[in-house]
Amino acid sequence: MEQCDVMLSVIVTTYNHEHYLGAAIESALHQRVSFPMEIVIGEDCSTDNTLHIARQYEQRYPDTIRVVTSEKNVGVRANYRRTIAAARGRYIALLDGDDYFTDDEKLQMQVEALEGAPDVGMCYARSQRIDENGNATRYPEGECSTTFEAMLRRNPAENCTVVARRNLVEEYYREVCPELHPEWLTDDLPMWLWFAARSRYIALDRVVAVHRVLTYSVSHNPDYRRKIAFCDSLSDISLWYDSEYNKCRLRHELQRSKQNTALWVLSYNGGIGEYVARWWHDIKQSPALLLNIAAYGLFAKKIGWRMWRRNR
Repeated sequence: MEQCDVMLSVIVTTYNHEHYLGAAIESALHQRVSFPMEIVIGEDCSTDNTLHIARQYEQRYPDTIRVVTSEKNVGVRANYRRTIAAARGRYIALLDGDDYFTDDEKLQMQVEALEGAPDVGMCYARSQRIDENGNATRYPEGECSTTFEAMLRRNPAENCTVVARRNLVEEYYREVCPELHPEWLTDDLPMWLWFAARSRYIALDRVVAVHRVLTYSVSHNPDYRRKIAFCDSLSDISLWYDSEYNKCRLRHELQRSKQNTALWVLSYNGGIGEYVARWWHDIKQSPALLLNIAAYGLFAKKIGWRMWRRNR
């Protein structure tokens, strides 16, 4: 299959997803499209049967599916990058190995939207988030935003719902060099923020995929300190983009949101000393946060929560 023959590449990154990968691949294979597409599976030396499952699909669909892997584990971000680099399509659709498409017309609709609007860099849609207990919520919950500042405040684009122009993805890697930011704990937010800053992006008000909310993952972790670290990383990414592409217009708002998120988690977890230490750390970085009333309310809640647990 020559590069010019491929309109879209579905990028499936996977590690230890033996229970989920089949559903992800099948959901891509079931897409009803009028153009040639490929599925590129980036497998990162799983310790379960994930690679075996990927190879089985590659053997069954040799003209459609390719597996990218290596002899050693390279980590989430490097696996993400090398799988995208192996894509040959004009557009790429992203799908983590534990997620799956639910709308068989998803890719057709999004490619048609991008083909009809050359100034649009990416298109996303709504997803359904399902946790391990089967509880489901729609994401984003409110309006599907399409402005740069809205995305700085909160990313509405779930990975499994996005289709983007591959040439712009490559331009993003050249311009931003995310590998120089090891403190960024995710790859999708910085990419979509760059798209929002450098091109238009649009949304389909339609649920097209399921994002599984697994207990142990980078973005969802029961360890409250790791949860705070991940949320801090998201905030720092937004602050970096606000500085580089938005003249720091939202700096104080984003710093306040970062502090409130961390203190909200600490209002339920950890000791009072840990709460105060985090509050003071943020104050030293941004003295204006002394006026953040929410921090004092959360501290009062922590005191009350601690007394309630002590008196149970």
